[in-house]
Amino acid sequence: MDQFKTLKNHVYDYIADQIFLGKINPGEKIYESKICENLSVSRTPVREALIELSCFGVIDNIPRRGFVVRELTLRDFSELYSTIGVLEGEAAFLACPLLSDRDLADMKFYLESMKLAINQHNFNIYHKQQETFHDIFVDKCGNRVLINTLENLKKQLIKRDFNEETHPDIQEVLLETNREHERIYNLFVEKDAKGVSDFLKNVHWRTHQAQFEVL
Repeated sequence: MDQFKTLKNHVYDYIADQIFLGKINPGEKIYESKICENLSVSRTPVREALIELSCFGVIDNIPRRGFVVRELTLRDFSELYSTIGVLEGEAAFLACPLLSDRDLADMKFYLESMKLAINQHNFNIYHKQQETFHDIFVDKCGNRVLINTLENLKKQLIKRDFNEETHPDIQEVLLETNREHERIYNLFVEKDAKGVSDFLKNVHWRTHQAQFEVL
C-alpha cells in the first residue's frame, strides 16, 4: 500500500508540474495513456492522481471527454486569494510565538534565494521557493485542519503565468512581492503576531489578487 501511495504521489507531482510549466494548458485534455507511457506506470496510479487533482479543483472530469485542466476565472482567483489571506493570517498568528531561530534562519535563506532567482529571471524556481517560505510558518501553526485547508486551496493555484514575453514587468512585480516577504519575515522576528496576521490578510494576498488582475 505504501509503495502504491508513493507511486500515485509521483504521478500527481508529475501532472502538477506539467500544468505549472504550461505543458498542459487550461482547457486541454489530459491523456492518461500518454502519462502511463511517459512514466512507465499502469493506469491505476494515474487514474487515482487525476481523481485527486479533480477533488482539489485543479482539473475537471467532463463526461465523454475525460479530465481537462480547469480554467479559473477572475472571480475564482479573487475568492481564492481572499480566503487564503484570511486563513494564512490566522496560521501566522498562531505560529508567531512558536517559530524557532532555525525557522527564522530558513525563512531568511529563502528570502535571499527568491531574490537571486528573480534577478536571474528564473521565475519558476522563485515560485517554488516562495511556496516553501510560506510553508515554514504555516506548518508551525499547530492546527492540522488549517494546514490541510490551506494546502488544498493552494493546489488550485498550480498554473501561474510567470512569462516575460506576455508580462514584460514580471521581474519588477516579483521583486516588489519579495519585499513583502521581507516585511513578513521582519514581523515574525519582532514577534508581532497581530501585525503579521493583518499584513498577510490585508496586504500580501491582496497584492497577489491585484497582480493577477493586472497580469
